[in-house]
Amino acid sequence: MIQRNLNGATVVITGASSGIGQATAEAFARRHARLVLAARDGAALEEVAAGCRALGAEAIAVPTDVTDAGAVQRLAERARAFGGQVDVWVSNVGVGAVGRFHETPMAAHEQVIRANLIGHMNDAHAVVPIFLRQGHGTFINTISLGGFAAAPFAAAYSASKFGLRGFSEALRAELAAEPGIRVCDVYPAFIDTPGLLHGANYTGRALSAPPPVYDARRVAETIVGLARHPRDMAVVGQVVHLVRLGHALAPSWIARAMARFMAAYFRRARPAPVTDGNLFAPPRVAGGIDGGLRAPRQRAAGRFLAGAALVAGVAVAIALLDRRGARGLRLR
Repeated sequence: MIQRNLNGATVVITGASSGIGQATAEAFARRHARLVLAARDGAALEEVAAGCRALGAEAIAVPTDVTDAGAVQRLAERARAFGGQVDVWVSNVGVGAVGRFHETPMAAHEQVIRANLIGHMNDAHAVVPIFLRQGHGTFINTISLGGFAAAPFAAAYSASKFGLRGFSEALRAELAAEPGIRVCDVYPAFIDTPGLLHGANYTGRALSAPPPVYDARRVAETIVGLARHPRDMAVVGQVVHLVRLGHALAPSWIARAMARFMAAYFRRARPAPVTDGNLFAPPRVAGGIDGGLRAPRQRAAGRFLAGAALVAGVAVAIALLDRRGARGLRLR
């Protein structure tokens, strides 16, 4: 197991201008890593870099659109020139578009796939040759609980996250003969960042996240932990395990239940403008780390929902076992 001292390690973080990316940059800065921060918004990125320098780290801002393969190649070369090598690459860009599939423009669906899947593939394609020349390196993919269960009303997001999980598994298998190179996945639950408010919204209703909602800094510490002690997968929030279990037992039932829940929410939610959000351009205000989605009542509700999800999972398991048992009796 790699146990890396991050002091002086060169760490690239994409999607670093706010949310999980900014929290991760600050977490590595406290370990005195050498940071190469990337996002589309150069001004916001420079603010984050300045904050990291104030924490004692060397940091540069490299404005980059990860959907542009050439730009990502240039980012990788800039990082190698800055640090002499690249030790850790955190592939963190993520965008979303919420709306009924047929009411969401195809251009929006395509952009979600470009950012959330092709963007991460561009990251890996740029840095893996560097890792191979060095003989070491850790590639960390920020995925989502959406990599395990479909999200109705966010079809392209689901496609991108399912695809990203498959890509990461395939890449990890290809590199299995290289003991110094690791591919790690992070699966956060719902996280309190500006991302939901910045995302594209074609529902005409205000968006929020169901509890429990977790602090982005918790994800950042998990990513730092993977950089020091790489492993294939890390989860942030026990609800991810419950969602994964429910999907494994009854995927169609879980997806339909989520669709009904979302449809009911949209009927009650207050009106909001239809917007492309940050799909095609950075938000006007980066927003910092926190999105204002957490509240004491959400934490209490989160404990209730987690318990309810566990009960539901057990109930589904019993129902499936009963059904299989009944089929067995009929066969006899």
